[in-house]
Amino acid sequence: MTASDLLPLAVAVPLLGAAVLAVAGRWLPRTGRDALATAWAAADVACLALLWTRTAPEGRTVSWLGGWVPHDGHSVGIVLVADRLGVGLALLAAALVLAVLCYAWRYFDEPSGEHGGMFPALLLLFEAGMCGFALTGDLFDAFVFFELMGAVAYALTGYRIEDPRPLHGALAFGLVNSAAAYLSLLGIGLLYARTGELGLAQLGAGLDRLAAPGHGPDALLVVAFVLVLAGPLVKAATAPFHFWLPDAHAVAPSPVCMLLSGVMVELGVYGVARIQRVVFGGAGGLPDTVVRHTLVAAGVLTALVGAVMCWQQRHLKRMLAFSTVGHVGLFLVGIAVLTPDGLAGTAVYVAGHAGAKAALFGLTGVLLDRYGSVDEHGLHGRARELRLPGLLFLLGGLALAGLPPFGTGLGKAVTEEAAARELGWPPVVFVLVSALTGGAVLRAGLRVFGGAGLPPAEHPEVAATTGEGEEPEIRAPGRRLPAPMLVVPGLLLAACLAVGVLPAVGRSLAAGAAAFTDRDGYLADVLGNRPGVPAAPAPEAWWTPAGVGLGLLSALLAAAVATAAVRRDPRRGPGRLYRTTVLPLRRLHSGLLGDYVAWLAVGLAALLVAIAAQL
Repeated sequence: MTASDLLPLAVAVPLLGAAVLAVAGRWLPRTGRDALATAWAAADVACLALLWTRTAPEGRTVSWLGGWVPHDGHSVGIVLVADRLGVGLALLAAALVLAVLCYAWRYFDEPSGEHGGMFPALLLLFEAGMCGFALTGDLFDAFVFFELMGAVAYALTGYRIEDPRPLHGALAFGLVNSAAAYLSLLGIGLLYARTGELGLAQLGAGLDRLAAPGHGPDALLVVAFVLVLAGPLVKAATAPFHFWLPDAHAVAPSPVCMLLSGVMVELGVYGVARIQRVVFGGAGGLPDTVVRHTLVAAGVLTALVGAVMCWQQRHLKRMLAFSTVGHVGLFLVGIAVLTPDGLAGTAVYVAGHAGAKAALFGLTGVLLDRYGSVDEHGLHGRARELRLPGLLFLLGGLALAGLPPFGTGLGKAVTEEAAARELGWPPVVFVLVSALTGGAVLRAGLRVFGGAGLPPAEHPEVAATTGEGEEPEIRAPGRRLPAPMLVVPGLLLAACLAVGVLPAVGRSLAAGAAAFTDRDGYLADVLGNRPGVPAAPAPEAWWTPAGVGLGLLSALLAAAVATAAVRRDPRRGPGRLYRTTVLPLRRLHSGLLGDYVAWLAVGLAALLVAIAAQL
């Protein structure tokens, strides 16, 4: 079977599996449903792994469905395009779905037949949307797969329909993301009106043909750029579009959170990078300096907001959600550098972060299973008996802080060095954000699993801004913990470590990053009407003394701030600086859907102004 044959199978296998489980799951026993879903997910992992090996690091695999190939650079067919980063992201999504299915074998304490096979079927459908988005070469199909992914994510977030809190989180998630998606569709319509094309390569080539020599981008192109990126930026939880994310994570089942933070938001970052590079990265698009400055500013804002809000949380799932926002900001800075080494570092960072963050959400599910709560203050010292989960939780915090040799540390090191070469100052942001997010997890681990410090308390002025909402209890507290709920997080942390210690992983992703930034090669492979330009040499994605030093620094700072926090007198109130900066930021996270939609409009307007001011 050729690589072009494997491409459509990567999307069709989970789609077919979801359909089979939705029908047959009503009559199968629970064990049969779990086994069938796991086997189907494993089949897609095998398909994508084979596709990875058959896709050259510097090349691409193209599959025109139905044989509708381009003629004279124009086409109406559906195209799937696989390069190393696209396949790698799809493989990451498939592997995480497989891990989540195994983790959830005994997660829901429900009688056989209740909900039928809906949960595993929804997970497979979610996987199909994620894989399709990572592999499509058509902008409209990307919208369709993004909407499939989003619609299933809304259903998974509100899976426990008998409780109003998940429904509220799913509603905020769905409405904000759907509004952004339809704005993206409007942007796609503007590009279609300008070029008559929908394929990524065809759009990029069409904009290049229409570019007037000596003239910059016009208003239509700028508006289309902002609108098209609205969907990916909101899905990636970029500030100020991030408000839905912590609300959804607080109430979604823990296995769903493992996927939302582990791979779904990263797909939004991938969408920004792919669309910018292929469609708007040529002579007919926006200047690289404008894109760089705009995305760097958005990334830094997102990273700082996520880190500060992460440190403020006592609800463990909201804490991990805000840490995802912080690291997404760092991912945006990495892709905004617009160089192969920046993209290579971001790819390694994403791979390591997926393992660490999914493991931490899985361990939070352990606490919820055992104690029926994920409140850091309420659980103070109660989990001393859970030694292995406690050790894994602390290791996950160190991984988020960028401690070598975890994959998060390697990705952070490569990305911040690439950003330093272009801009100089980003390592300061990388160290600060990694230290605060990792330190928040370490603080929670020391309190919950170690009972460190005095029993924590929250000042009334601060408590008034604490987000409400918690995932409903899933099992009677005190029941025996299912083995997969410990084994899967351990394997995910081991995978995060493997990314940082196996040179082959970094080399493969670096070669994929060089091919990803080769816009001419992408257009040539998809359209097949002109020779491509050889891709830039693959960057070196490995440890350097500076990277190791900055990783150790951020980990030491995380340990220091966590230790200081658990030793702090809980009776002390907030200081003046806290009152004037942090408290207003906390109050912005109101939980009101109208506020979130208003921030969507404000954010898009700010992007338009920022780009227009630089042209």
